[in-house]
Amino acid sequence: MSNFVTSFLSQFQNREDASSDPKAGDGGEGQKFPSEIPILPLRGVVVYPNTAVPLTVGQPRSIKLVDDVVAGDKLVGLVAALNPEQEMPGPNELYKVGTIATVHRLLRAPDGSVRLLVQGMERFRLVEFVQEEPYLKARIQLAPETDESNIETDALARNARDQFQQITQMIPSFPEELANSITSIEDPLQTVYTIANFQRIDLKDAQEILELDSVYAKLKKLIGLLVREAEVLQIGQKIQNEARGEIEKVQREYFLREQMKAIQRELGERDEQAQEVEEFRKKIEEAKMPEEAEKQAKRELERLARLPTAAAEYGVIRTYLDWLVTLPWSAATPDNLDIAHAREVLNKDHYGLEDVKDRILEFLAIRKLRLDRKNDKREESRDAIRREREGVILCFVGPPGVGKTSLGQSIARAMERKFVRASLGGVRDEAEIRGHRRTYIGSMPGRILQSLRRVGSRNPVFMLDEVDKLTNDFHGDPASALLEVLDPEQNSEFRDNYLEVAFDLSQVFFIATANTLEYIPGPLRDRMEIIYLSGYTENEKMAIARGYLIPRQIRENSLRENEVKFTDDALRMIIRQYTREAGVRNLERKIGAVCRKVGTRIAEGKSRKYRVTPKLVEEFLDHPTYLGPEELNKRTSIPGVVPGLAWTSFGGDILLIEATAMPGGRGFQITGSVGNVMQESARAALSYVRSRAESLGLPREFFDKQDIHMHIPAGSQPKDGPSAGVTMATALVSLVSGRKVKPQIGMTGEITLRGQVLAIGGVKEKVLAAHRSGLTTVILPKPNEQDLDDVPDEIRKTMKFIFAETVDDVLEAALEKPRKRAAKGRHPLRKPPKKTAKVRKNVKKKSASR
Repeated sequence: MSNFVTSFLSQFQNREDASSDPKAGDGGEGQKFPSEIPILPLRGVVVYPNTAVPLTVGQPRSIKLVDDVVAGDKLVGLVAALNPEQEMPGPNELYKVGTIATVHRLLRAPDGSVRLLVQGMERFRLVEFVQEEPYLKARIQLAPETDESNIETDALARNARDQFQQITQMIPSFPEELANSITSIEDPLQTVYTIANFQRIDLKDAQEILELDSVYAKLKKLIGLLVREAEVLQIGQKIQNEARGEIEKVQREYFLREQMKAIQRELGERDEQAQEVEEFRKKIEEAKMPEEAEKQAKRELERLARLPTAAAEYGVIRTYLDWLVTLPWSAATPDNLDIAHAREVLNKDHYGLEDVKDRILEFLAIRKLRLDRKNDKREESRDAIRREREGVILCFVGPPGVGKTSLGQSIARAMERKFVRASLGGVRDEAEIRGHRRTYIGSMPGRILQSLRRVGSRNPVFMLDEVDKLTNDFHGDPASALLEVLDPEQNSEFRDNYLEVAFDLSQVFFIATANTLEYIPGPLRDRMEIIYLSGYTENEKMAIARGYLIPRQIRENSLRENEVKFTDDALRMIIRQYTREAGVRNLERKIGAVCRKVGTRIAEGKSRKYRVTPKLVEEFLDHPTYLGPEELNKRTSIPGVVPGLAWTSFGGDILLIEATAMPGGRGFQITGSVGNVMQESARAALSYVRSRAESLGLPREFFDKQDIHMHIPAGSQPKDGPSAGVTMATALVSLVSGRKVKPQIGMTGEITLRGQVLAIGGVKEKVLAAHRSGLTTVILPKPNEQDLDDVPDEIRKTMKFIFAETVDDVLEAALEKPRKRAAKGRHPLRKPPKKTAKVRKNVKKKSASR
C-alpha cells in the first residue's frame, strides 16, 4: 500500500495549479464533476483532496452505493459523521464539508465487506440531500481552497515538513521512503493534506483542517498539532528510556554481583549476603528465644539465604528477622526486693497515696518470699491447668493532676526496673496493639512489642496511659485487643500479628491509668486491679507544694532558693482562690507564674529577694478566679437555691440547684445540659414534693397555678447522675415554702418516690470538694456513713456530717425554721393584699382612739 501511495505522491509533486470554478459542476485541472453525487458517510476518518486512503465498507446501503459508483463514473462524496459510534448516520448527522473521491481499487472480502482504495479529488460543501434510499445522495457545491503564494506560507509549509520529519524519526515503524517523499513536497496545500492524512489527529481537528479555506490557516492549525504530538512522543520516549535504564541497571547489578560472588569463591571469601546470613544466625543463638520462635527464625533465615538480594521478598524477611533477634526474649533487669529501700523511694517521690504504696510493697514482699522459697517442694503447685501468675496489672483511677503517671516512674525506680510508657488516648486501630500482618507493605509489630524492644527488657514497668480514652471504629476495637495483654492467664503467650510467635508478657508490671471507669469496657476492667487516687486536701497540697512543686519551679526558672520564699498564707490563697482542683497541676502552673514574675524583676535589677505574700500573689496573678464561701452564701440566701455535691472525672465539685416559679399551671422544665438520669431525678423530686405538700406545710394550689423552672448553672458542661435527687427536692421545698437553705451546707443523695435517701458514690471526692469550697456541713445518705473512713482525719475534724435516711431528715437539717406567718397559711413569697380605703379608715380610727 505504501508503494501505491508513494506513486500518487510523485504524481502530485508535478501537479500544476489549475483555475477552479466555485460553481457546482466545475473541477480542478479542467475536470468536470456532477452537481449531484452519492454520499458515503465515514466513521472516524477524514479524506483530504489529493490523498489516497484505504476504506472498508460493511453496511448494506454503503455496499450498494459502492457497486453503483464502480459501475458508473466512480465518483463518490466522502463526508465524516459527527458521531463515529453511530452505524448509519442520517443527513443531519454529517459534517457539511467533504471531499469528492474516485474509487481506484476494490476488493470483496469473504465476510461480505468491501475494501477499496479511494483518491481524494476536490473539496465540496453539501447544499441539500436529494435522496436517502437506498443510499444518501446530495447536491453539492465545490469549495476550492484559497491559496496564498507568499513567503510566510512557504515558511509555514517548510516548518510543517520539518516537524513531521522529526516525528517520523521518533516512530521506528514509519517507512523511511514514505517519510522522504512527504518531506520533499513543495506545494503548501499538498503538504497540509498529505501530512494530515498520515499524522494521527483527532476527528474534530482533522475536520477543522478540511473546512478551513485559507492554506495559511490550515498550516497554522497543522503545525500546532504537530508540535503537541512531538512533545508527547518526546515525553513517552523519555519515560521509555528511563524504564529501560532502570531495567539495565538492575541487570547490570545482578551480573556484577554474580561475578563478585564467583571472584570471592575463588579467593576463599564470603559474599555480603552470606555474611549477613551468618550474622543473623549468631544473633538467633544469642537471643535465647523459646523453641517456637527459634524454629520460626531459622526457617525464615533459610529462605533469606536462598533468595537473591534484589528480590522484593528479601527486604521483608530481613526486617522480620531483625525484629525477632532484637526483642528482649531473655534480657531482664533484676528486682531490688529491699522493702525499706522501696518505701524510702516511694515516700521521697510522692506525698500521701498510702494505698498505692502499700500495694507495691506487698508485691515486692510476696515476690521476695517466692524467690526465697522457690526450692521448697512443699510449695509446688499441683494445678495442671492454672499456672502461677507473676506479673501485676494495676489500674490507677483518679482525676487529672494527682500523680498517676509519675507514680509509675517512682515504682520503676523503687524496684530498679526500666520504665516505658505508651499513651493510648485516641487509639482506634486494633493493629496499634497487636501489630499488622506481614502481608501488608510497611507492616510492623504493635506498640507493646515496639516499647519492649525500645526499652530492651522483658520485665519493665509498662504504663498504659489514658486507657479510658480508647476509641473503636471499622478498624477494630483496641480495648478488646488489650484483653489478652492484660490477662495474667493469657499474656504469657501473647501473639503479635506481625511476629506470629508467642512472646511472654507475664513478667511485665503493667499499670493502666484512667480518669474514670465509666468508659472502660467491663471485660477489660475485670482483668485489672483498680486503685483509686482521690484528690488532695489543702494540707496535702501545701506539703506537696513545699516539697516538690516550689523547688522544681525554682530550678526551671533559673532562680535560687534564697531568692524567693512563699508564705503559708500565700500558698493557701493560691490553693483556695486561684486553683480549685483535685490535683496539683494548676497549682504548679500558678506557682510557676509567680516564679517567672519574680525572675523578671530580679533580671531587671529591681530586687534580689522576694517574700511572696497574699498581697504579692494578687499583684502577680491578678484578681482571684474563685471567691470564698461568702459568695456561695450570698447566692443561697434566696429561697429555691441549694448547693449540691457532684463527682466528675476531674474530681468533686459544687453544683447550685436553682428553682423558680412563674404564673401558669403545673408546668415543669429543667435546663443546664442535664442528662436523662438527672431529668428523671428532678421529676421524681417534684412528684415527691407534690405528694407530700400537705405534710410539708405547702399550699396545694401553688402547683396548680404556677409553672416551675429548675436550672443547674454552667450549662455548657454536661451533667448527669441520680445523686442530685435530695438537692432538687430541697430546692423545690425551699421555693414553695420560702425557707432559705442554711449557710455553708451541701448535700448529695439519690431519692425514691417514697422519700427514701439511697447511697451514692464518690463520697471522698465530694467531701473534698465541699471542703475546698468552704462548706462546713455535709448531708450524706445513711448507707454511706462507712465511706467516711476514706476521708482524711483533718477533714472530718473540721466538718460536720449529717446522715439522712429520708428526705424529711434532709429538709430538717438543711432548711431554716419556718416563719410564724407562713405557718398560718399565707405563702411567704406572696405579697400581702393591698389595703382598701375602708380598711385604711378603720386603721386611722383605731389609732385615734388609742
